[in-house]
Amino acid sequence: MFGQEGYRLRLEWGPEGVVALGGQCAVIVIVDVLSFSTSVDIVVGRGGSVRPVRWADRERAARPADPSWSLRPSSLVSVPAGTELELPSPNGATLCSLAESTGAIVLAGCLRNARAVALAARSLADDGPIGVVPGGERWGVNAFTNTGEVGPLRPAVEDLLGAGAVMASLLGYGSASVEAALAAEMYARASVEDVLAGCVSGRELIAAGHAGDVALASEVNVSTAVPRLTNGVLRA
Repeated sequence: MFGQEGYRLRLEWGPEGVVALGGQCAVIVIVDVLSFSTSVDIVVGRGGSVRPVRWADRERAARPADPSWSLRPSSLVSVPAGTELELPSPNGATLCSLAESTGAIVLAGCLRNARAVALAARSLADDGPIGVVPGGERWGVNAFTNTGEVGPLRPAVEDLLGAGAVMASLLGYGSASVEAALAAEMYARASVEDVLAGCVSGRELIAAGHAGDVALASEVNVSTAVPRLTNGVLRA
């Protein structure tokens, strides 16, 4: 199978993408817009930290100090500074944990902090390749009801858009693979709010009464937080 060797900017999907890029890239950016990466950005931006928990280990995750705190971004907008949360998710959290095991520097990116994460990735990569991994969704899994085992990957347009936002700020760092360049072009042409409200994941959340989560995830470059995974914890 052909890979994206030779490019300084690369993009691959899901856990297989993490494995493919992990041994090659100096920095890996995990993107899970709805909702893990967005939730992480909010917590870290408020001076907190997040311990990503693999979906398979979700039953062992510590209960939050406030029972209202959850994977939903809107539940975290008042989290106090210094709070550390254990957040399980089948996509973003699981991928962060997997990416850390590759030895690459791992950052969590979303639409809210895309520019800040891209600038940090440039600096941290020290001229090495940068990989961006949109998480996608998993068929048969509902992260908000804590049900379902990990099923096959469903590429998610909101994660491609978030990856494209990061890539758009990385262009000029070096040669970009076709996959990376097209993600950046898609972002440049897209109406972010329309895409997030109209995609499958966004419609599901809105129908369930969680339009506020979609609105928070749709905000672009409003945050300067750069969540970096260090010793199993995402912090500024």
